[in-house]
Amino acid sequence: MGRKRLITDSYPVVKRREGSAGHSKGELAPELGEEPQPLSVDDLGRPEEQHVIAGEEPQPLSVDDAELELLRQFDLAWQYGPCTGITRLQRWHRAEQMGLEPPPEVRQVLQMHPGDPRIQYSLWHVYPL
Repeated sequence: MGRKRLITDSYPVVKRREGSAGHSKGELAPELGEEPQPLSVDDLGRPEEQHVIAGEEPQPLSVDDAELELLRQFDLAWQYGPCTGITRLQRWHRAEQMGLEPPPEVRQVLQMHPGDPRIQYSLWHVYPL
């Protein structure tokens, strides 16, 4: 009698490769002679996002990046229902009709950029259903 089969037996085994210096895929290796920069922390203890260009002072998020981050957070907020297959504005209206009180700032951003697909579509619109 053989061993008991598990559901995971039906999936292929995938081995992850590490980069040349032992860094994982999304991680950047520090440049030679460059010291790691400490992360700044906001009032809630979360790291603040900053854009750093080599040799320059860190800069806060631009207005456009702040708007995109607001929309990303709206996409990730489960309380407004699923966001695949519809635009962000359609999701906002659906949430409003259901009495879920979506953030009015999201609607303002969506109405300021009516033709921009980065703004109008959710994070997952490029993935097929």
